Amino acid sequence: MPQKKKQEQDKAAAVNQVPQEEEASVAEKSEPSAEEVLAESQAEAQKNWDLYLRERAELENYRKRMQREKEDLARFANENLLRDMLPILDNLERAVDHAEQDQEGGLLEGVQMTLDQFRKTLERLGVVPVAAIGETFSPDCHEAMGQLESAEHAPNTVVQEMQKGYTLNDRLLRPALVMIAKAPADSSKD
Repeated sequence: MPQKKKQEQDKAAAVNQVPQEEEASVAEKSEPSAEEVLAESQAEAQKNWDLYLRERAELENYRKRMQREKEDLARFANENLLRDMLPILDNLERAVDHAEQDQEGGLLEGVQMTLDQFRKTLERLGVVPVAAIGETFSPDCHEAMGQLESAEHAPNTVVQEMQKGYTLNDRLLRPALVMIAKAPADSSKD
């Protein structure tokens, strides 16, 4: 009988031992090792560092963009004022043209001096005339008012300027109003 008792105790111990082994394996799975914790922490730290660097770069790009916009605002702040002054320039140029025909020395000289001073002031502020006559027509800086038949000029060449165009710091302020050349119609057709 004592052997039977011993076998029963061994069975009970074996049954108790299986759950203890399972509990130990479950405990091992639920508690990560120090190396795993360190690896996870390092990965999270690297992720946060990368995020920090991206945010810092984005902030620097924002600062640069704001600086460029501020500079552009300063460069083009007078755009509307200067656009309104261009008709005055046009009228001064017309006055000089008419005064040259009248041969009135004093009037012509005074208007010419005023016109020269006005042009220099505009140029100092960044207003520059658009090249037109003899240039190839460009819709970026010219506005075609019509076409003239011309055997002397290549097609799409500006042959007449109706009104000058101007740029402000390389930005178009007003297009030049122009007439462009076109090939003459063939008059030999019957």
